[in-house]
Amino acid sequence: MTLQQKGTQANAPARWPRRITFVRTRFVSVRMDLAALAIAVVLVVVALLVGIWSLGVSTTDSPSLGFGTTLQVLAGQTAGAPADLVAAALPAVIIALAGGASLALSGAIFQTVTRNPLGSPDIIGFTTGAYTGALIVMLVMHGGSGTATIGAMLGALVTAVAVYYLGMRGGTSGYRFIVVGIGINAMLVAFNGYLIATADVQNAAAAASWGMGDLHDMQMSDTIPVVIALAVLVPFLIVVAPRMRMFELGSDSAQSKGVDVARTQILLLILGVGFAAVITAVAGPIAFVALVAPQLAARISPSPGIPLVTSAAFGAVLLVSCDAIARTILAPEVQLPVGVVTTSIGGIYLLGLLIAQSRKARP
Repeated sequence: MTLQQKGTQANAPARWPRRITFVRTRFVSVRMDLAALAIAVVLVVVALLVGIWSLGVSTTDSPSLGFGTTLQVLAGQTAGAPADLVAAALPAVIIALAGGASLALSGAIFQTVTRNPLGSPDIIGFTTGAYTGALIVMLVMHGGSGTATIGAMLGALVTAVAVYYLGMRGGTSGYRFIVVGIGINAMLVAFNGYLIATADVQNAAAAASWGMGDLHDMQMSDTIPVVIALAVLVPFLIVVAPRMRMFELGSDSAQSKGVDVARTQILLLILGVGFAAVITAVAGPIAFVALVAPQLAARISPSPGIPLVTSAAFGAVLLVSCDAIARTILAPEVQLPVGVVTTSIGGIYLLGLLIAQSRKARP
């Protein structure tokens, strides 16, 4: 190759890999990785298959339904006892699918902005703040489930404002954001314990059960706020996602590329809190899904950074699988809260992460 050819090759514009394509509309341009999209489609199929299987699993002494029978019930071709079993489990499965995706998107937002794998709403106190808001409504104001949902949303938002003001105001690094969030989370846990300890036994037991994250006895009406929240928040996330990607190299790099860092951080904070608060308000704080799903999605995706679509699909798979395990592992005597299973899986994940990091640190 001659020097002239080398110079021409060096001056040629860089090209995206063939798997990368762009979807452009009047308002937004979205970069799409076809390989990551294929992985996300496979995860969605897995989530749906697990969900359909979970619908037919009996939590009593009666036999479980076959996969084909469950499909016939969903198609309206079978009625009676099988239809009753599917109808009883359907709200929990829908919330598990939508809520898992919502929690994963929340974790993906905070982990991208902070550039820290611990940037998760359950680690930095947002879900705990939602629990605090619900406890104040239930135990102090003696409100019902509807007002408890509103209290959970307000509690998450107030906690987010406090964490942002102390940890990110003025362009502070994501590391301080995480530390401040962990500190506020610890204080809220102590305050929640005080509220439960000083309440009467019946209310305290109900509040403690809700605080473990439970999809048991869900109704179809409980699915409405989760689905509506996703329908409202996802389009906003699609619009702001290109600016969010700029944070992968740091806030200074994002600002040098023309991103209004402060305004974008606030917008992403609202979106992340919204994704986490809506499922927390319905089912209680469900730990570790927002922490684990984005990181595992990033490991199986060929695209750099944390992929949003793959994270959402992985979150749906994770939570619907944990819900099926929680409802059946000790059935028919006991149905565990789903938060118990997600916490166990999250603990195993953190232990494996610590072991892997310690091996890398060895000389």
